[in-house]
Amino acid sequence: MELKKEIVPTSWSELQEVLFTDSYNHKINRIRSPYIYRGLSNFDYQLKTSLIRLKGPVKELEFHLLRNFKKYSFRPDINNKLDWEWLALAQHHGLPTRLLDWTYSPYVALHFATAEIEKYNHDGVIWALNYENLKNYLPEQLQNKLNQIGSNSFTIEMLHELYQDLRELSNEKSDFVVAFEPPSLDDRIVNQYGIFTFMSHSNSILDSWLLDKPELYFRIRIPADMKWEIRDKLDQVNINERVLFPGMDGLSKWLTRHYSPTDPKKQKNISLETNHQ
Repeated sequence: MELKKEIVPTSWSELQEVLFTDSYNHKINRIRSPYIYRGLSNFDYQLKTSLIRLKGPVKELEFHLLRNFKKYSFRPDINNKLDWEWLALAQHHGLPTRLLDWTYSPYVALHFATAEIEKYNHDGVIWALNYENLKNYLPEQLQNKLNQIGSNSFTIEMLHELYQDLRELSNEKSDFVVAFEPPSLDDRIVNQYGIFTFMSHSNSILDSWLLDKPELYFRIRIPADMKWEIRDKLDQVNINERVLFPGMDGLSKWLTRHYSPTDPKKQKNISLETNHQ
C-alpha cells in the first residue's frame, strides 16, 4: 500500500497556491491553516525519526541516550527540567530522539526541501500534516486535556500532567501522534516557527500510521528542475540559513550556497559580481 494525496506544481505561481491548500478558516474568515509542514530534500525519504535511523534497539537506545544526555550536560540552570523539556533540548542539540521537526510556515518547509544543493538532482517533498485533526486519534484523556485548554498542541506542562516520562507514555497500547509545542530555547526555534510531533511508541514510523488516514495529510512534490528557482526566490524574500540558524554557522551555510554556481562548467568565467549582495 502506498501513500497517495500528492500535488505536483509545475511553476512558481502554482506552487504558491498549493502551499496554502485548505488554509482558509471559514469560521473566522481568516487564513489560519490547520496544517504543519516538514520539508525534505529527497521525495523518497520517509518520516523516520533520528532515533529510528540509528537502526538499533530503539526503546533501549532512547532510554540510555536521554539518561546520558542529562548526566553529561549537567548544569545548575538546567538541572530541574521536566523530562519533556529535556527531550526538546536534546532534539534541539542534535541528539537522536523520537521527535520530528515541523514548522507552521510552508516557506520554512520549502527552505528545508531546497537547502541541500547536492540533492538538486532529486525531487524534494513537503509534507503537510493536519495537526488540528490529529486530536481525533488521541486517547480520551489527551483529547480532554486539549479541549480543556482550547488548543491543538501540547506544551511541556500539559504533557507532564499526563505522563511523568517517556516510559509512562510507552505503556499506551494504541499508536497515536502528539503535536508538541517546544519551549523557545533560542532564536532558532522562534525563527523556524517550530513544532514537534512524536508517536506513542518510539519504534513507530509516521508514514505507516498515515496510510489509512488520508484526511490527515497531503504531500507536495518539489520537482528537481524547479529547485534553483525556488531557492533563489526564497533567498530574495529572506528565507535562508542566515535567518533560520542565527549566528556564524548559519551565515556560513548561506554564503556557501549563495556563491555556489548552478553549473560550475558553464559559470566558471562569469564574474562573481553577479552574485554580490
